Amino acid sequence: MLRYLILCLTCLSLTACVDRSVSETLPEALRVGTPATVFATTTRAREPDGSYGSRRAEALRYLELTVSIPPSHTPGELEFSYADPNPNKQFVLADVTEFSGPQDLKSRLRGVEDVILFVHGYNATQSETAFRAAQLTHDIGIPGSTFIYSWPSQARGTGYAYDLDSMLFARDGLETTIRNLKAMGVKRVVLMAHSMGGALSMEMMRQAELREPGWSKRNLEGVILISPDLDVDLFRSQMNSIKSPPDPFVVMVSKKDKVLNLSARLRGTADSQRLGNITSVDALAEYPINVIDTTAFNSDAGSSHFVAATSPALLAILSSVRSVSSTFGPDRPGIDVLAPPSTRNPDGATEIVLTETGQAQVSAP
Repeated sequence: MLRYLILCLTCLSLTACVDRSVSETLPEALRVGTPATVFATTTRAREPDGSYGSRRAEALRYLELTVSIPPSHTPGELEFSYADPNPNKQFVLADVTEFSGPQDLKSRLRGVEDVILFVHGYNATQSETAFRAAQLTHDIGIPGSTFIYSWPSQARGTGYAYDLDSMLFARDGLETTIRNLKAMGVKRVVLMAHSMGGALSMEMMRQAELREPGWSKRNLEGVILISPDLDVDLFRSQMNSIKSPPDPFVVMVSKKDKVLNLSARLRGTADSQRLGNITSVDALAEYPINVIDTTAFNSDAGSSHFVAATSPALLAILSSVRSVSSTFGPDRPGIDVLAPPSTRNPDGATEIVLTETGQAQVSAP
């Protein structure tokens, strides 16, 4: 059974018979594509060939990546190649600059007030993460600067156990990243995490709270967990340590998330649910969070495990709401698109079920 589950995870993942740690850099891609700047901090070790792979590094590195978005791009799609990329049809890495330290990054961020910090999940490379962050912020039209925190995933379908250890290893680097951003003068940081990145984000906030109660709310404008690969009981324990969580705090779920079903089986808990595919918010009723159910968009999405980024219909709705929302402005860098103030319950959880027509059914347990 275990071998079967690992095989399924491998097939559902991005793993291919290529070296995924290396992505060709083509400066000429910007002649046809739209440039997108993605800043990065990483705890991946730099390899002799210049790539950032799965080995863990103690020191945090600071990067600026330039991604070329192809003219043929349509919302929800993410086409790229590891070798011989076609900038007319694919996302391409056009430039990579490594800073000598946080001071160099600070000079590039002068005047920046809003940052979306994206944390990837299991089985991801640094380049893939940059492409996904660029695609997601481009398709929704989220303002501010785009950041990624790139932790040392093995980027293999069979590397789940390694990635679990790397996720825990990466907690300090993520906390340091946020502390540095605030020290550089960034006013608002929104933490957006996918899958195992949600577990990393929760662990990071928990450890910061144990040292400095109230740290998360003081330093984060909001939190968005997308399809979090996280045990519900563990999430409750973490939330109990984060007594005053950032507002808003959003969890995006899908009841048809196949990857999370496999994740539960790998842990010997096939009868239980992961946070990202819960069918009821009753177990979360005491926490002031918004749980957004995206199940209705599963058939439209390219991935049941990342509906928020791969469903053209959902992306169109989010983009439309962002462009007309009166609450979305210089004081709120995009978070109110997913959790408008009118839906937030300060005393407990709010469930928001999105429909394909763009309607939202709001209820509390």
